[in-house]
Amino acid sequence: MRILYFADIRFPLERANGIQTMETCHALAGRGHEVLLIVRSDTHTPARDPFSYYGLSRTERLVIERAPVRGPQLARRIGYLTFAAARAVGAGRADIVMTRDLAVASLLLRLPSRPPLVYESHGYAPEVAAALPGLVSTATAPPASKLARLARRESFVWRHADGYVTITNGLASTHNARFGARPRVAVVPDGARLAMPPPRHPGPLAPCTVAYAGHLYAWKGVDVLLAAISHVPDVHGLIVGGHEKEADFDRLRALAERLGVDSRVTFTGHLAPSDVAGRLAEADILVLPNPASAISTHATSPLKLFEYMAAGKAIVASNLPAIREILTHDVNALLVTPGDADALAAGICRLADDGALRAALGRAARTAAAEYSWDRRAERLEALFTEVMASTR
Repeated sequence: MRILYFADIRFPLERANGIQTMETCHALAGRGHEVLLIVRSDTHTPARDPFSYYGLSRTERLVIERAPVRGPQLARRIGYLTFAAARAVGAGRADIVMTRDLAVASLLLRLPSRPPLVYESHGYAPEVAAALPGLVSTATAPPASKLARLARRESFVWRHADGYVTITNGLASTHNARFGARPRVAVVPDGARLAMPPPRHPGPLAPCTVAYAGHLYAWKGVDVLLAAISHVPDVHGLIVGGHEKEADFDRLRALAERLGVDSRVTFTGHLAPSDVAGRLAEADILVLPNPASAISTHATSPLKLFEYMAAGKAIVASNLPAIREILTHDVNALLVTPGDADALAAGICRLADDGALRAALGRAARTAAAEYSWDRRAERLEALFTEVMASTR
């Protein structure tokens, strides 16, 4: 199968979007498909090699092509959309086109003589855009005209995409309720690599280490985790990720100092994706502290969740519908009230005091992770692609 994947992002990108895109394309190539990934150029000098950056083996079945776009943001966006349109209908057409970019999908679906298109949804765009100023410090409130435009695009893509992917059952259900039922919808969660590195010696860390991996935006809940650590004096916190030049990094370090836990919390700063698993191996407990939000409640499939499961460590996570699709309380994790530092602290205390429970939950999480490898994700997508191609012949 020849798969053309469009991602209008600088590449390699350290954020979850870039990681998920690369892992998905690499896994599809690993299943024997020919994958062409169209991205924008890296902004680093010299440009980084995506295979090396993400720690993946090179394969001739995955080709990464950079769209020749330059200039300010709007010019780059228009340039990428123009390039995508030409690439989709040009010579050597693909069997399937895939994207998680709503504007790209909306444009390509309007082209004549296009290949079948599969869109992957990570949320309802108007709802996310409206909520974003309260979730990310750099976001601004969108005008009503933008929200209306996004709503029209969402409806159009839902009705006209040849195949549709959501990352949670909850997102599929809300789309069905909003737009009506449609054929060829697949729920395909994110994934993780199952081969984990051996644990590294914890060195000066406390006997019980509680870790979080990911970005530090307010909607990720690291504020809640720091408050919980302040209630549990015998644990050390390990915050893996975050960008030293972003406001959230300084904000959370200042919060740790105000809470009096700065001497017990290590901030690693940004790490290459291939280095994260080694740091998670140092921890005893892994935490997913998302508060309820327009993103977290029904539409999140966090990469860190599956990385945590693959690590075989005990997990404390927010009791949100999207998380309950993957984790079960007292079976492979402890689920606690979202946004409640006291509840999170109680979950951490319970695990810190019970090594047998930590081990049991970790084993169960590791077993469940087998269903969420990147290869398993590619297999689910492959089944949808096959169904789409059969329906469009």
